[in-house]
Amino acid sequence: MIDEKARTATLTDKGRRKAEQYFGIENLSDPENSTLFHHINQAIKARGIMKLDVDYVVKDGEIIIVDEFTGRLMFGRRYSEGLHQAIEAKEHVDVQRENRTLATITFQNYFRLYHKLSGMTGTAATEEAEFREIYKLDVVIVPTNMPMIRDDHPDVVYKTEAGKFRAVIENIVECHEKGQPVLVGTISIEKSEHLSALLKRQGIPHSVLNAKFHEKEAEIVAQAGKRGAVTIATNMAGRGTDIILGGNAEYAAKAEMRKQGFSEELIDTATAHNETSDAEVLNARTTFADLERRYKAEYVPEAQAVKDSGGLFIIGTERHESRRIDNQLRGRSGRQGDPGESRFYISMEDDLMRLFGGERLINMMETLKIDEDTPIEAKLLSGSIESAQRRVEGRNFDIRKHVLQYDDVMNQQRGVIYEQRRKVLDGEDIRSSVIKMIEDVIDEKIAAHMAGDVPDNYDLAALTADFKGLFLNGTELEVPTREDMEKVTPAWAKEILMRCAMAVYERKEKEYGPIMREVERVVLLGEVDRKWMDHIDAMDELRRGIGLRAIGQRDPVIEYKFEGYEMFDAMTRAIKEDTVRKLYLVRITQGAAPKREQVAKPGETPSEDGKGKTVQNKKKKIGPNEPCPCGSGLKYKKCCGKNAR
Repeated sequence: MIDEKARTATLTDKGRRKAEQYFGIENLSDPENSTLFHHINQAIKARGIMKLDVDYVVKDGEIIIVDEFTGRLMFGRRYSEGLHQAIEAKEHVDVQRENRTLATITFQNYFRLYHKLSGMTGTAATEEAEFREIYKLDVVIVPTNMPMIRDDHPDVVYKTEAGKFRAVIENIVECHEKGQPVLVGTISIEKSEHLSALLKRQGIPHSVLNAKFHEKEAEIVAQAGKRGAVTIATNMAGRGTDIILGGNAEYAAKAEMRKQGFSEELIDTATAHNETSDAEVLNARTTFADLERRYKAEYVPEAQAVKDSGGLFIIGTERHESRRIDNQLRGRSGRQGDPGESRFYISMEDDLMRLFGGERLINMMETLKIDEDTPIEAKLLSGSIESAQRRVEGRNFDIRKHVLQYDDVMNQQRGVIYEQRRKVLDGEDIRSSVIKMIEDVIDEKIAAHMAGDVPDNYDLAALTADFKGLFLNGTELEVPTREDMEKVTPAWAKEILMRCAMAVYERKEKEYGPIMREVERVVLLGEVDRKWMDHIDAMDELRRGIGLRAIGQRDPVIEYKFEGYEMFDAMTRAIKEDTVRKLYLVRITQGAAPKREQVAKPGETPSEDGKGKTVQNKKKKIGPNEPCPCGSGLKYKKCCGKNAR
C-alpha cells in the first residue's frame, strides 16, 4: 500500500501473509522479526516511492541523491535506515554497508550557532512566517533596480500530461520561429529528458541542463538568451549566472580561446585582475579583451532583435510544491528592465494537482467533457493551484518545525558533549575532571548499595565487588564486629573508597609521569565518541516509535524530552564509569606513547572483514570557472576554491 502524500509504503494483509510464507515465519509482527519487517518496508519503499531520475540517479555504479529543490546531485549523501541499500539492490549496483552517524544537526540549529544571521534572496517573501518563527528574522522587500516589465501569463490547465506537453511543444516552436529564446523548467531529470525527446522529433535544436550534465551548467545558461535558443533545465537552472539577451560575450570569448588552444588555467588568468609581468598571461588577457569587445559588438543587434521578439520566454511544465521555486524560475527572465514572458503549463495528472488539488477540478473537467488538448484559463483554477501550494508549504513547514522540536532536545545534549570534547582536544589538563568522575562513580555505587539508614540493609560485599581489582583488594570495607556496624555510614564508605582510589591513582601518576595526562585525554575522548554515537542511534530509534504515545493521550515531544534526558543521563554515567575503569586498568609499555584512536576514520568504509578500506576519490578536478559544487551558484574560484591553491 503506497501513500504518495506521506511518501510511505506498507504491506497489505495479503502481502504480509506472502512475506510470512516466503521467509517461513509465523507472525511478521513479532518483536523478534522487527528487523526483517523493517527491511521489507524499506525494500517496498525503494520500489514504490523512490523514482530513478527523480529522487536519485545512477552514476558510475553508485546511487546519487538528487536535491528536490535545486535539482543538483548530492555527492557523499546517503539515505539512512537501509533505504539506500534497498535502492542499490533495486538498481543492481554494488550494495554498500550502512554508514555510522558520527554527528547530527538540523540546518535550523546549525544556522542558530551563528551570532548574526542575515541574507539576501529574491524569493524570501513567501517564507516570511518561517523566517520570523524559527530565526526571529524580519523580511524586507527591496525595490528592483529597474522596473520589472516581464509579462506573466495566466496558468493554463490541461486534462492530461500528454495534452500539456503537446501544448508546450507548440509554444516552443512558435517562439523558436520568431527567434525568441526559451527556457523550459522541469521538476525532474526524467521530465527534462522526455521533453528533449519530443523536441528532437520536431527537429528543434536545444540544450539540456540537468544534474546529469551539470558540468556545462554555467556555459549553457549563459547563452540561453541568444536568438532562437531553446534550453531545457531542471530546478538548478544555472543560479548565479545571468542570462544576457543576445548572448554572453564573456563566455563566447572564452569558448573561442579554447578553440585557439589556450589552456583552462591560462583562460582563468586572462579574466583575473592581478598585476603580472608574465608575457604569456598578458598575451592571453589581450586576446580575451579583443574577443570580448568583438562579441559585444556582434551581440548588440542580436540583443535588440531578442528584445523586439519579446525577450526570454520562461515555460514552466509543472508547478512545484513550493511557490518559491516557481518564482525562482520566473525570475530568470525580465532582469534589469529587460522584456520577458512566462507561463506555466499544468495538467490534472501532475503530482501537485493529483495529490493536493482536490477532486473538484477533475469532476468539473469531466462534467464539461473537456478533451485533453483544450486548455482552461480561469481564476478558479489559479486560486486552486495557489491554495494547493500553500497547503503543501504549510505541511512542509509543520514537518520542519516538528523535526526542530525533537532536535532542540538533542541540541542541548550536543552542547554538553561537544564542550567536553573541546576541552580534551584543546589539550586542557583534565585531571580535576577525572578526579570528579572518580568521586561521582563512588557516590553512585554507594547510593545503589547503601540506600536508607539501616546498616543491616547495606550490601558492602557488592560495593566492594564493584571496585575490586581497580583500587580495592577486597578487605577495606570489612566490619569485624557487630558493634562496629554502628559506624558504617555512606560517608564512612566514601571516605575509605576515596582514600584508596586516590592512593592507587597517585601511584599510577608517579609511575607514568607526565604521559598520564595524555592517557586521560585519549581514554576520555574514545569513551565520549563511542557512547555519543550509540546515543545518536538510540535517540533515532526512540524518535521513530515515540509518535505512538499520542494514542495514550500523551504529547510525543514531551515524552521524547523526558526519555531523552534519562538516556542522556545514563550515557554520561556510562562514560564516567567506563573512563574510570579504563584509567585504573590501563597498562603502558615504557617508551610507547599512547595513540589517539579514531573511532571512525574519514575516507574509509568498513569492508566485509571489518578492516578499513580506503575510498578512492574518482571525481575529476574542478575547473576554476566551473560552478562551485557546494551549490552556492558562484564560480569555484570565487567560492570554495579561493584558498585551494
